[in-house]
Amino acid sequence: MSSKLFRKRKHLSHDSPAAPAVERPHAAAPPVFSTKQLTGIIGALALAAFVMILNETVLSVALPSIMADLDVSAAAGQWLTTGFLLTMSVVIPTTGFLIQRFSTRSLFIFALLSFLAGTLLAVFAPSFVFLLIARVIQAVGTAIVLPLLMTTTLSLVPVRNRGAIMGLNSIVISVGPAIGPTVSGAIVNAFSWHYIFVMMAPLAVLILIFGMIFIKIPANTRKIPVDVLSVILSAVAFGFLVYAISSVEHASENLAVTIASFVIGIAGLALFIRRQVRLTRSGRELLNLTPFKHRPFTFSVVMIMIAMGTMLGTVVMIPIILQTGSGLSTLTIGMLLLPGGLVQAFVAPIFGRVYDRFGPRPVLIPGAAMLALGQWLFVTVTTDTELWMFVVSHVVFSIGLAMLMTGLLASAMASLEPRLYGHGSAIFNTGQQLGGAIGTTIFVTVMSLLSAGKLEAGSDLASALFSGAHVSFIIGAVLATLSLVLAPFIKVTRAH
Repeated sequence: MSSKLFRKRKHLSHDSPAAPAVERPHAAAPPVFSTKQLTGIIGALALAAFVMILNETVLSVALPSIMADLDVSAAAGQWLTTGFLLTMSVVIPTTGFLIQRFSTRSLFIFALLSFLAGTLLAVFAPSFVFLLIARVIQAVGTAIVLPLLMTTTLSLVPVRNRGAIMGLNSIVISVGPAIGPTVSGAIVNAFSWHYIFVMMAPLAVLILIFGMIFIKIPANTRKIPVDVLSVILSAVAFGFLVYAISSVEHASENLAVTIASFVIGIAGLALFIRRQVRLTRSGRELLNLTPFKHRPFTFSVVMIMIAMGTMLGTVVMIPIILQTGSGLSTLTIGMLLLPGGLVQAFVAPIFGRVYDRFGPRPVLIPGAAMLALGQWLFVTVTTDTELWMFVVSHVVFSIGLAMLMTGLLASAMASLEPRLYGHGSAIFNTGQQLGGAIGTTIFVTVMSLLSAGKLEAGSDLASALFSGAHVSFIIGAVLATLSLVLAPFIKVTRAH
């Protein structure tokens, strides 16, 4: 990164006429760091987030091996993903409070130690229960690092250069899940699933040491009491909603539990929102919902949910139809998905610089179009489709995803006051997790139901799976097209 990227910026007032009537402490002027210091701070957070996000989807291809080794059913094995998402959805809404209460360095160290503890437990897990506990502990660290990366970037990087850095950060968020199946496929093919965690442990240690050396930011924390009832309502709302969404696929087996989970989750969410609005008047809220008053932020959250939903749904769907339906190996499937991940890593910083120069529209509108085009290309695949078509479709989709992630990460916060960065980041990342859970559930549930009907009608397995996947991809394509409709409405006025 050039010194120009981090040149000293003017100190601007953080006051806003739209702020609540309650008196809040003014945000301190951000400290000025050298290029080396800023590179170290953002680099440590980005590396930590990359490893943790990679870990989120790395078990998708390894799940059959884990199920066979630990003698568990597919429904039980799925809890390794569901439990991870549940924990993330419960912890992330609290990070707006945590970022105000604790220093960046303290939260980074806690997150890395949590992730490392979970990883080591997973390496030596003697049973499925211990492996599930390990995943939950890992998820706590992941839930803290993602909003911390975004908030720190917003606080330390000048507005004129945010797009470029957010482009690099988008690599963390979008490329990690994209190459997760590639990494796990290669490892499981050569060794066993244990070595997925063996690989991550030393990486986590090195990143922890790296962060402890470079993350030295003057603390600007304030002692604010935590509202216990808000924490409970948040856990109930997001926990039950994610569980309900994840259990839709098997709803026919226990319909009452699924419906009850939705009802409890929605009721909890309504009570949580009502309490946060009331507590915001006195500055005691757990999660400030004021960012939703800004249309660019709201539309960005909706679009990121669509992007993450279609991305994770696609990443989960492709291994199912190609491995179970066409009999391809995990390594081959991983290699098919690798070009898309590499392209994302290459183009994201470029689109970040385009955003810095021209604003969000030249990035978001073509990005949404490419995302939709990629999904419509997947609609055309059949059992006779050549493998190169899967690669092309995924690359087109990945380019669109890179453009969207870069533009949305930067523009979502551009209209917010600095004091709302932590809360905005928490909302944005919660939207990502909910979008991913919803998208995966829609894709897999639709495919499972339709393919089961085809099998009963006498169709062979491959044709049944591709037929179900066809409808799933149509749904994804329609949602991606909706993001194209929303993209032109995101206009950013850079007021700070």
